[in-house]
Amino acid sequence: MTSVQISAQQQAQIEQAQKRARALKKQVAPLDDDALDLIIREARSHNGWQDKPVTDDVLRQLYDIVKMGSTSMNSCPGRFVFIKSDEARARLKPCLAPLNVNKVLSAPVTVIIAYDQAFYRQMPKLFAHNPNAAAMFENNAELAATSAFRNGTLQGAYLMIAARALGLDVGPMSGFNNKICDETFFAGTSIRSNFLCSLGYGDTDKLFQRLPRLDFDEACELI
Repeated sequence: MTSVQISAQQQAQIEQAQKRARALKKQVAPLDDDALDLIIREARSHNGWQDKPVTDDVLRQLYDIVKMGSTSMNSCPGRFVFIKSDEARARLKPCLAPLNVNKVLSAPVTVIIAYDQAFYRQMPKLFAHNPNAAAMFENNAELAATSAFRNGTLQGAYLMIAARALGLDVGPMSGFNNKICDETFFAGTSIRSNFLCSLGYGDTDKLFQRLPRLDFDEACELI
């Protein structure tokens, strides 16, 4: 097998990246309580939405943040279909569970968070220093599918946190038919749907009480 090849140019890029990482640690403090509350601790999943649009520029800004999140071997299998138009909503509607139709279709945007099982086709660009990277997955469909799902789910979580950081609210859900969704939006491709996430500016009058979470000792071990 061909070993990992690092050129002089790549080595210079590695050293520059290490320098930027050290500088970031010195310049930027950990998030304060307000920021932590905004993105996760006090953030809520929304079911109702204000009549306020989300612009294409905001969605592009959102993806530019999401794409920088870590994935294994920089595989970046996440694929995102932003449903905005009436035509796209009509296509999405048959995929939805009946109780979810109104809250999804009333959102300014709903994202189909999907993953490409053939993500490895992009690895010559994304993981160029290892020419064997694509072959690891190309010849192992089970590994490719598992890695795509895992890392695509991570990218979906990055999207939710990044959206909240930009001042948007989110409404993630699994209440839809993946098979119908895939046939409608991804027929003839290697892309598969994972979950949906509505985006917009939430109507707080439609929130319910926050449900309990597990305590540390119920969910964690220190060993």
